[in-house]
Amino acid sequence: MKPAIQLLDVVALTEDLPQRSLVRGQVGTVVETLAEGVFEVEFCDNDGKTYAMLALRAEQLLVLHYQPLQMA
Repeated sequence: MKPAIQLLDVVALTEDLPQRSLVRGQVGTVVETLAEGVFEVEFCDNDGKTYAMLALRAEQLLVLHYQPLQMA
């Protein structure tokens, strides 16, 4: 079961978006929920400068986890 995407989740792109100069695997942060299954994602460089911000569908994103998930 894929976890629901939440505000401030760190996510990775699952597909290339050449029109936006973004490639699969680039990492961003969910900054807004726009509609059911649609999220505003901000992509920043190592200095914290935003280089892209766009609406993406849930199927274009993979939530990243930095610690083990608690299993029910």
